[in-house]
Amino acid sequence: MTLNRRRAGWIAAAIAVALLLVAALLVGQALTPRSTAPDDRRVVAADPTPSSVEQSPEESVPPAAPAPDGLPVVDYDPAPKGFPADPATMDTTPLTEGVHPTRRIAAYDAPGGRPLAFLEPTLAGVELTVPVAQRRVGWTAVLLPSANRRLAWLPPGGFDTVALRDQIVVERKVHRLTWYRAGKAVRSWKTSLGQEGQETPLGRTFILGRTPPPEAVYGGVDIYALGSVPDDPGAVPTGLRGAHIGLHSWYNDDELGENTTNGCIRVTRSGQRELLAEVRPGSSLVVVDQLPTPPPTA
Repeated sequence: MTLNRRRAGWIAAAIAVALLLVAALLVGQALTPRSTAPDDRRVVAADPTPSSVEQSPEESVPPAAPAPDGLPVVDYDPAPKGFPADPATMDTTPLTEGVHPTRRIAAYDAPGGRPLAFLEPTLAGVELTVPVAQRRVGWTAVLLPSANRRLAWLPPGGFDTVALRDQIVVERKVHRLTWYRAGKAVRSWKTSLGQEGQETPLGRTFILGRTPPPEAVYGGVDIYALGSVPDDPGAVPTGLRGAHIGLHSWYNDDELGENTTNGCIRVTRSGQRELLAEVRPGSSLVVVDQLPTPPPTA
């Protein structure tokens, strides 16, 4: 009887000890933070639902700094300094959109950059349309009038967008002007171009506006003034100082295919009349030395 009682006591004690050990283990696990375990390498499945926090926010439009009232207005005179170079000035890809200011708007040197001048709805009395060269984060770069191979950056607002279907490409080495519509050659003409020291400026420009011929030597046909100016304004005759490069005809065609002008581009009178009737101001014109392959002739 005594042995039985002793065995029962030992069994009860063993069970009590086991219960205490289990309780201690459970308490220890509850108090030990799992995240601190050095070998905890759990893989959490990705949430298939997109998270607005994880997504990259869209690039914000750089704000336009206020333009001082005293900034110059781009006119027929050379444009103010400081505007950036056109990085694709020799690109013959057609520019298919133009910008027409509906009010005075500031032109900047970069998106969110410095305002340098104002563009107005008209320039030298004609409606202004400038071709769009590139776009970036809400800003629009246009070919700058009264300058060679320069861009002006415009912030949103203050202008209408105009579709442009035509382009003119002039090749200096072969004295050829080709009119393109929707990227396809329509007609080509032989041209006269700038003489030595007064070469027709290379690069992209545009048709600024139409003006009547000031003298009979222009063949009685209106002139297209371009957005470009002589590369060396001091090299042209005194009577042409301040003038833009022009696309026009002449009283005769004897010098077509030669370098005899003061930088302007001459075509036949019939060719000039056709261009005046078909190609609207704002259309781009690019002067290159020569295209990689001759364009098709209509």
